[in-house]
Amino acid sequence: MTPLLTSPAGLGILAGALGILIAGYLALSPGPVRLPRERRRPADAGGPSLLTRSATAATTTVDKILRRRGEPGAGALEQAGLRMSLQDFVFLVIIGALVAGAAGLVLAGPLLAILLAAPVPVGAKIVLGVLAGRRRAAFAEQLDDSLQLMASSLRAGHSLLQALASVSREAEEPTSEEFARVINETRVGRDLSSALEETAERMGSQDFVWVTQAIAINREVGGNLAEVLDGVGHTIRERNQIRRQVKALAAEGKLSAYILMALPFGITAFLAVANPEYIARFTQSLIGYALIVASFVLLTVGGLWLRKVVNFKF
Repeated sequence: MTPLLTSPAGLGILAGALGILIAGYLALSPGPVRLPRERRRPADAGGPSLLTRSATAATTTVDKILRRRGEPGAGALEQAGLRMSLQDFVFLVIIGALVAGAAGLVLAGPLLAILLAAPVPVGAKIVLGVLAGRRRAAFAEQLDDSLQLMASSLRAGHSLLQALASVSREAEEPTSEEFARVINETRVGRDLSSALEETAERMGSQDFVWVTQAIAINREVGGNLAEVLDGVGHTIRERNQIRRQVKALAAEGKLSAYILMALPFGITAFLAVANPEYIARFTQSLIGYALIVASFVLLTVGGLWLRKVVNFKF
């Protein structure tokens, strides 16, 4: 038996039998499992939810109303640097007012609901104004560095558009964002002077108006724009230094104004805790209500007066 297995004929028979077994196994095996096409796809989410559809319908309705009115608040969002559409912002303000009104209605009734819901749009407008003011102040602070970077790029042999592009890449926000917008507008065919003038108007910067005028004059009559930008940048740098000095000198006056405005509320809160009966007398007669109204009127007048005293524009 052993010689047969070790002989060439025996090995051939063994290999043939093994091949027959492998062929039979492959022929009788069920093969690879094939899944249907629908089972290989991920499960569908079933479309947007009811909340998503409701929010989309509400924002679409708000967008239609704003388009009829000409979208007067779109510029305020751009100045504040908020990257959202106007209809989304208005929708959020409406939702905030409804939530505040519902909370007031649950806590104390319709009067508190109105008192909580009414300030929400006013507060949203104030927030936009604060954000826009901070953005404009940051742009004014970065302008002298931006002009220096533009002058350096022009001395290196770059064109004006390339110098503006370098500022959009290397400057900080909001300067980089505004210069990038100017570059994109010029690429789609808008005149450079018009784009710069709109930027100066949007940012409310008189210094940048001078820069825009200097660039426009240089494009018409020629000359060394780098030297012109150096001169304008030097003037703006001195103005910023004076502005910082005035801000430091006016800080004490602003702090005094904040303390004087907060003092009546602090005294009222202290008396409400220490002697509630004394404060309660103001709500027990018509004279007390009249005194409360008169105090708010005088407080408003005093606040406007203090604001006029500590704010300097130059």
